[in-house]
Amino acid sequence: MNWKRKVNSKLVGLTGYSIKRPDSIPEMFMRMPNDAVRPPADRATDRLLRDPVFVLSSVRSGSTLLRVMLNCHSEIHAPHELHVRRLSVNLPTEPLRQAMDTLGHTQSDIEHILWDRLLHRELARSGKRILVEKTPSNVFAWRRISTCWPEARFIFLIRHPMSIAQSWAEADPERRSPEEAVRHTLNYMTYLENARSRLAGLTVRYEELTDEPETQLRRICEFLGVDWEPSMLRYGERQDEEFVKGIGDWRDKIRSGAVQRGRALPSPEDVPEALHDISRKWDYM
Repeated sequence: MNWKRKVNSKLVGLTGYSIKRPDSIPEMFMRMPNDAVRPPADRATDRLLRDPVFVLSSVRSGSTLLRVMLNCHSEIHAPHELHVRRLSVNLPTEPLRQAMDTLGHTQSDIEHILWDRLLHRELARSGKRILVEKTPSNVFAWRRISTCWPEARFIFLIRHPMSIAQSWAEADPERRSPEEAVRHTLNYMTYLENARSRLAGLTVRYEELTDEPETQLRRICEFLGVDWEPSMLRYGERQDEEFVKGIGDWRDKIRSGAVQRGRALPSPEDVPEALHDISRKWDYM
């Protein structure tokens, strides 16, 4: 990864934005010069959702399995990956920018209102009480998400780093070498650990979720303030779940409809050096 990609990767994690050549962006897509990412000025009127729940995880960490089990609860709506942080607004004319500025809105303020409205619509249509969003790339925008919803709740889903890298490589072995898999997934894991060390929340291990799903789901239910429901273990009985590539896991294991135990953990000598630090932080080494 060259220095430009490193800078952009860091910037995406902090703000949700990346840098591109100014002459490659039409004026209508330029950010307002006074743009600022900030909490809602008036939470009562600026947010319809007070405390949405975000599952923060790397790719290939079992977030789709956790999602479908949570979605079986009578009070929890956990839709497929929504990628709302990629939703942006354009203010293409000077009168429009002036009008928004006079109202006291930055461009990011307006995007936050849009994100909140979309998630609230999903929750309202479900008839349930709690919304859970699990897009893995949210780890790169955890600061902005926690700024948008200051009372958001977070579940940190971790897995053995080597298992994550192996699973990601196996999902597309013709295009992903083991070395590239380590580099790619470690970026997710690093941002996840940054979020986990700075935000309050509940840490759940994938291995424990698959070995003792009831125990872990009971922990999560307690964290969310709802009663445990046995139906959460029977996600395969639902007829309305779709597993689509690009917005969640889609492979045979998740389609089986049953919780399956994860792969055997690698021995320490099989873990590449690049993953040693994060493995220690997550108590896998």
